[in-house]
Amino acid sequence: MLGNETDILLWMIPLLAATGIAAGILAGLLGIGGGIVIVPALYYIFSYIGIDPDVKMHLAVGTSLATIVPTSIRSVRAHQERGGFDLELFKAWAPAIVVGVILGTWLASKADVGELTAIFGTVGLSASLYMAFGNPEWRLARHLPRGLASIPLPAFIGTISSMMGIGGGTISVPALTLFGTPIHRAVGTSAGFGVVIAVPGFIGFIIAGWNAPNLPPYSAGYVSLIGFALIVPLTTLAVPWGAKLAHALSQKALRNAFAIFLGLTSVKMLANSLGV
Repeated sequence: MLGNETDILLWMIPLLAATGIAAGILAGLLGIGGGIVIVPALYYIFSYIGIDPDVKMHLAVGTSLATIVPTSIRSVRAHQERGGFDLELFKAWAPAIVVGVILGTWLASKADVGELTAIFGTVGLSASLYMAFGNPEWRLARHLPRGLASIPLPAFIGTISSMMGIGGGTISVPALTLFGTPIHRAVGTSAGFGVVIAVPGFIGFIIAGWNAPNLPPYSAGYVSLIGFALIVPLTTLAVPWGAKLAHALSQKALRNAFAIFLGLTSVKMLANSLGV
C-alpha cells in the first residue's frame, strides 16, 4: 500500500493514462464500449495503489460512467451522420432506462465491494461467452416488445449498466439484435443509451460518495477527477489507432482474444468477490 498522497498521485497518473490508451485502442479494434475495459483496469489500479477496499469498486464504476458521457455523445453524432441512430427507439426506451439507472445507482450505493464485483464478473463473463460463441443470426423474436411489455428490458439494461459502470452497449446491442434490430442500428442507438445511462449514473455516484472516507486525492464522491481528465482525451486519441489496426488484423481472432481476456478478468473478479 502506498503511504502518502504524493506517492498515490505519482502512480495514478501513468496507470490511468495507460488505461485510457488501452480502452481507446480496444474500442477502435472491436467496437466495444470503454467501460467494460475501464472498470476492471481501475479496480486493479486502485487495488495496487492501496485505495480503501470499501470504496475502490464504487470509485471504478463512478469514474467509468463519467468517462462514458463525452465518448458516447461523440459516438451518437457519428452514427447519426451515417443513419445508424434510431430516434424513435431511443425515445421509447430512454425513460425506462433512466428509471433503471436511478434504481441501479441507489442499489450500488448500498452494495458492498464484493457484491458490485460479483455483478461485474457475472455479466462480464456472460458477455465474453457471447462474444466467443454467439451467433449473429440468433433471434428471440422478429420485433421488440411493445407497450407495457417493452419496459422491463430497457429498465434492466439501465439498472445493470449503471451498477457495472458501462454504457449499456455490452447488454443492449445483443438484446436488440436478438429481437431483430439490424446490427448497425443497434450499435448506433446503444451509443445514445450510453448518454442516458452515464449522465444520471455518474451524478448519482458523486452524490452517493460525497462524504465517503479514504477516497484518493482529487475525487468528487465516487468519481476520480484525475481519472476522468486523463482517460477521456487519451481514449479519444487512441480510438483511430485501434480502427487502423482493425483493418490489418482478423476480427474473429481479435474478438476471441478479447473474449478470453474479459472471461479471465471476470472470473478473477468473481473469485475476489467470494474471497478466493
